[in-house]
Amino acid sequence: MHITWDDFAKIDIRVGTITEVNNFPKAKNPAYQITIDFGELGIKKSSAQITQLYEQGSLIGRQVIAIVNFPPKQIANFFSECLVLGIYTDKKEVVLLAPDRPVQNGWKIG
Repeated sequence: MHITWDDFAKIDIRVGTITEVNNFPKAKNPAYQITIDFGELGIKKSSAQITQLYEQGSLIGRQVIAIVNFPPKQIANFFSECLVLGIYTDKKEVVLLAPDRPVQNGWKIG
């Protein structure tokens, strides 16, 4: 399926830095509750199924790429406010997308 440039322009993809990571025992699949600083856009929370490849402590301070203009989605007792982007491996593990060098939080991908 093809999309138009106008469709792509509707997606707000930004860089943010992870500031907090907590276990999410009520999630259906193993996940973390992540807090991300998006600079001028503020702080957003996300549920991320990345427990197979990432330890909580290794995520603090790490920059990630996320879609920030989805409506909040309730997952168990938690509201996810953005979608952290990653690549699924053949083992269904998620490898996070990130800039290859530090950039300012909130910068737009496009």
